[in-house]
Amino acid sequence: MIIAGLFTGGFLGATGKIGNLWVSRAAAQNQWFAPYVDVTATPMFMFQNLGSTEHKDAVLAFIVSDPTNPCAPSWGGAYTLNQASETLDLDRRIARLHQQGGSVAVSFGGVKNNELAVGCTSTDELLSAYQSVIDRYNLTTIDLDLENSGLTDTAAGNRRAEVIAKLQSERRAVGKQLAVWVTLPVSPQGLSQDGTNAVEQLLENGVDLAGVNVMTMDYGSSLSSDQTMLTASENALIQTQRQLKILYKRVGIHLSDKTLWSKIGATPMIGQNDFRNEVFTLNDAQALNEFAHSRGVGRMSMWSVNRDIMCGSNYVDVGIVSDACSGVEQTQFGFSDLLGMNFKGDIVTSAGLITTSDQVSASEQEPDNPETSPYQIWSPTVMYLEGDKVVRHHNVYEAKWWTKGDVPDNPVLQSWETPWNLIGPVMPGEKPIPQPTLPKDVYPSWLETAKYEAGQRVIFEEVPYQAKWMSQGESPASALSDSDSSAWAPLTQAQINAVLSKLEGKE
Repeated sequence: MIIAGLFTGGFLGATGKIGNLWVSRAAAQNQWFAPYVDVTATPMFMFQNLGSTEHKDAVLAFIVSDPTNPCAPSWGGAYTLNQASETLDLDRRIARLHQQGGSVAVSFGGVKNNELAVGCTSTDELLSAYQSVIDRYNLTTIDLDLENSGLTDTAAGNRRAEVIAKLQSERRAVGKQLAVWVTLPVSPQGLSQDGTNAVEQLLENGVDLAGVNVMTMDYGSSLSSDQTMLTASENALIQTQRQLKILYKRVGIHLSDKTLWSKIGATPMIGQNDFRNEVFTLNDAQALNEFAHSRGVGRMSMWSVNRDIMCGSNYVDVGIVSDACSGVEQTQFGFSDLLGMNFKGDIVTSAGLITTSDQVSASEQEPDNPETSPYQIWSPTVMYLEGDKVVRHHNVYEAKWWTKGDVPDNPVLQSWETPWNLIGPVMPGEKPIPQPTLPKDVYPSWLETAKYEAGQRVIFEEVPYQAKWMSQGESPASALSDSDSSAWAPLTQAQINAVLSKLEGKE
């Protein structure tokens, strides 16, 4: 559960216990939008001018280690904090944005340089480094963008988690807010093991995470041929929410699906991504906003507002990523308007939210009801084929391959460990959806004495199978024990639907 509080002392640890805390129960959902600003990119982006637009907040990126002193914070390894004030007029521009009702968060890390915890091995100096940035810019929200060594260096992760937990505790003890977001790479299958390890380190050290923001971009080989940038991003968010539920359970915190979605952030790379075949369009932006808003996603960002404008005619190859334009036809701030639509909250309000365990609702404890479930209730004794959908604990799952006895909500972090994809919750008012099946006589029954060629289809124990290669005397039942070496494969639901469509066409 996320509640809003004013601290008079005490510390919220990983168990969800709150010390001496006055709590307001009237906190509303605070979905907020703030694009990233690449502070050191050229040409300089005048983010203070966002104050005259509808979407005034920004996430300034990136604070990293100074190349000459790993415990000294710098902007992009190019400017100390003082140099950024003098050369980029950064402090004044932040103040101007505040004057117009905007707010900033600051992101530590990124892909190009070392996040502070990587090279700074002194926890005291590391705490001082984070603190100096927070104090200088009067921050209520920070973002930890963990990539490369910032993500994979276990020792750095432990230092970071220890220091951030201490910093958050000290600030809350004196009534100051500090929301901590962790931003991670993602695939359509969810967070990698490095990603889940990073979240686990933070939670186990007592960091009260505002949420996990995933970079729905640059999918590379993880993007399958049948996925679009939109569907890949939706899958990535669904899988991350599933993983986050497991990670919180491991530290003794039960969160409802609604609360978990409020702790998810999405950050697409607008327009042309780093992979030439990956382009996130304006239509994708609108659809992702609608998906995220309907699920209750807590944060929407994008990389980056510097790029939220069409490239000029002198930019020859829009398939190559530019720091200053999107590579697609658009008006200025076109992506901001679409991704920010419906996200009316702000960075500052969200910083006051505190995580505690949700009570298990009565509906969650009720058994699945076949009369109000769109698909069959999962059973350990039933064989399910690729594409089959089932209901388990009020959620819908789809089989990725043949499975029997594998629990759909088995708490595994990596999607490859389970044959089930989580699709989403059973919606109020749903009724059973009839699932098409083949007529019993559409294919002949399997015979032990018959010789079968590759591609032939048979019925065995009311299930349709297709021969993978020539065989005789090998029962389709072998597919249940060893699907790889079996000469038979059960038809998927997609294949069954294709057969039915063909039959209907003949009629």
